[in-house]
Amino acid sequence: MDYDTYEDLQGLWSDLEAALALVLTHPAQVSDVPQKVLQLDAWLQELMAHDSDSGLYLMYQLAAGTTVGYSAAHALVCATLSHLLAQSYRLPQVERDALVRAALTMNIGMTQLQNQLALQRERPSAAQQEAIRVHAVEGRRLLERMKVTDKLWLDVVTLHHIHVEPTLPLLDQPPAERLARLLATVDRYAAMISPRRTRVGRTVAESIQIVTGPRSKLYEKAGEALKHCVGYYPPGVFVALSDGTTAVVLRRSSIPGKPQVAKLLDARQYPLAQPEIIMLTNQEVLHITHSLPAAEVRTKVDARSLMRLGALMTGSTPKLRQVTHTPGQR
Repeated sequence: MDYDTYEDLQGLWSDLEAALALVLTHPAQVSDVPQKVLQLDAWLQELMAHDSDSGLYLMYQLAAGTTVGYSAAHALVCATLSHLLAQSYRLPQVERDALVRAALTMNIGMTQLQNQLALQRERPSAAQQEAIRVHAVEGRRLLERMKVTDKLWLDVVTLHHIHVEPTLPLLDQPPAERLARLLATVDRYAAMISPRRTRVGRTVAESIQIVTGPRSKLYEKAGEALKHCVGYYPPGVFVALSDGTTAVVLRRSSIPGKPQVAKLLDARQYPLAQPEIIMLTNQEVLHITHSLPAAEVRTKVDARSLMRLGALMTGSTPKLRQVTHTPGQR
């Protein structure tokens, strides 16, 4: 089993997150912010190019593991989902690029505060609430000072908390509005599934329901696309099965609610000696009942089992071995 490829890819996702954290936390220390963001985008594209299921698995496992550096982890999740949504909608390259780069930088105006809020137990203070209110505009100003000149990228950052109900279908809206609604959708979704000091993350299925539900007219079309693109249960997410066992999702299928999974815990919540891989599209009775916050599962699961599964996934895609240099550097 190719543990080296898996560990290398896991390290590359962690390195990507760390490089993004530096840009978001200390942009003045980065010599050329626009070029660095383009490099991070190229890095992300290369990690997702050969096997998007493996990419999602690695990304979700990384994002679910900690609240330290929440802002960068959140931005990376949003950028990855935006990349997939752009492919789903077949957006023009210029729109795809603006969307993903806005996702990477949308909260640059409140990075330190966002990290603090993920860790604090009390409600935001009046000063914090004001900083949240103006962070999109402040983010744009900071990016402009850092020599970002792409107007569409800047407009999407400014509008990414859009609260105006649409008057046109999503694909007929002006580009900045359309992309802002897509980004607002993944932003809400990613925020809901992420853990906080005050609560565990919502389950993925709950988050999808909120984003696509009847009260969510601002986001429903983009939310439906997100559901079909990523599925109710994306790779890397923990789920409860109808026989009482616990599994992790490995790969999506043509049916959003029936992915390939690997059982990790038996019905008594004890670790299995070996993960049991099951394709739910082939099961008449067994099904997913709900997704689980990672914090509920990680303390019970043998870390070697997750590594074994990750190695199995990455080893099944030979081209991934070619990515285990630092992507985006060619």
